[in-house]
Formats: sequence, structure tokens, C-alpha cells
Amino acid sequence: MTARMKINPVLFCISPSLYYLCSDMANDYFQFRQFTIRQERCGMKVGTDGTLLGAWAQGGKRILDIGTGTGLIALMMAQRFTQAEVVGIDIDADAVAQARENVVASPFSRRVDILLKDVKDMEGTFDSIVSNPPYFSSSLHSPDDQRSLARHDDTLPCRLLMERCRLLLDDDGELSVVMPMDCKGTLEGEAALAGFFKCREWTVRTSARKAPKRCLLAFRKHPSTLEREELLLGSEQCHEMTKDFYL
Repeated sequence: MTARMKINPVLFCISPSLYYLCSDMANDYFQFRQFTIRQERCGMKVGTDGTLLGAWAQGGKRILDIGTGTGLIALMMAQRFTQAEVVGIDIDADAVAQARENVVASPFSRRVDILLKDVKDMEGTFDSIVSNPPYFSSSLHSPDDQRSLARHDDTLPCRLLMERCRLLLDDDGELSVVMPMDCKGTLEGEAALAGFFKCREWTVRTSARKAPKRCLLAFRKHPSTLEREELLLGSEQCHEMTKDFYL
């Protein structure tokens, strides 16, 4: 790595190889094992949340990625589930254009479709839905309008997300999301009101000495045994989860 490269220290904990960036275009693109994510026109860059969710979520034959951004999670799901058709949706036209470019340049272009569409207007059913949703509701907005759109829940509050996912998810399907721990209660409450039952919960620690900062949550339409686990960034388990993606 050269001094010109910029490293996200939290993502670097997953694997030193995971932030293999071109030194002449630091942060403009992100090289994974089977695809490249260009991100200069997207409000949210490649980060730990999306990478973990893409490596953790259950798949299916038809997968919907809500708030696809760069298309990272959609492409990760296409790589993991080789028979799946994946649809990524977003309301940010620039992000959609860039995600489409990322998909076209990938080996999975025939199975991944990126749409400029609001989840309120989405139709059809899916046996897997994934989302790294916006979650800030009361904090100050960024002066960057695109970044605010990606991070704040003005256009996609938890209640709307859960209500729409309840309609779009097959009866035996699974909804997977990643959230900060301090937003977990709100999302779980809205999920319960929408008729979901939590089936998996993984808390994510950046250090064994620190409280969990993120959680991976999965929901189904019917009650099932709840799987609970804890993931430590930088651990062998974390490397095992993501090894098929980083160089």
C-alpha cells in the first residue's frame, strides 16, 4: 500500500486486503475478488455495514436490495447465490447510474438489474430482501444532499420499510438488515407491528473490550427459533465470512 491510499480503519479490521485501492484514484474505486465497485458518484461509499450484510444475508432465487447505492450488496448476493436473480433499487439517480456501470462491468450482469425506483412503487415478490437502510432520524443533516439522502430516514423511515417488505417478501422468505445498535429497538418495534418475527440476530463488535456498535438482523413472517451470535471484526470468523470477496 502506498501513502496515497486512504484506509477505513474499521473495514481494514475485516481484512487488510479488503481495502485494495488504486493509489492514483484513492476511494474512487474498490477492487473485490470478482468485481469492482466505482463509487465517486454515490453518497455512501463501500463500508463495513454493507460488506458484512452482503456476506451474511440469506439468499434465494429472487433477491431484492433496497437502497442499493453502489450496487455492492446486490453484487455480493449475486456472487454468493449463483442461481439468483437480483434486483437493486434506489431513488438516487446518480447512484443508480453508477451501480448499473458496476453491474455491467461484473460477471453477474445477466442476473442483476438496477432500477431507479422507490420501494413504495415496487411490485412483485422476493424470497430474500436485503437492506442497509438510512437510519439517522434526528441528527443534523450533512451539507452534502446526496450523503444525507443515503444516511437519513426522511424518505425511508423504519415503518415504511417494514410495511413494504412485508408485502414484497414471499411467505417463506427472509428480510436481512444491518443497523446501529442504538436504532435496533426502533426497527424491531416497527418489524413487530408489520407482522415480522425476528429469526437471527448477530451483534458486531469492533473490539472485545467495547460494546457492540452494529447488529445484523433477520426477520420472517412466521415464528421460528431465534439464532443469536456475536461477531468480532478482525476475528477468524469474520475473515471466513468475507474471504470470497477480498483479494
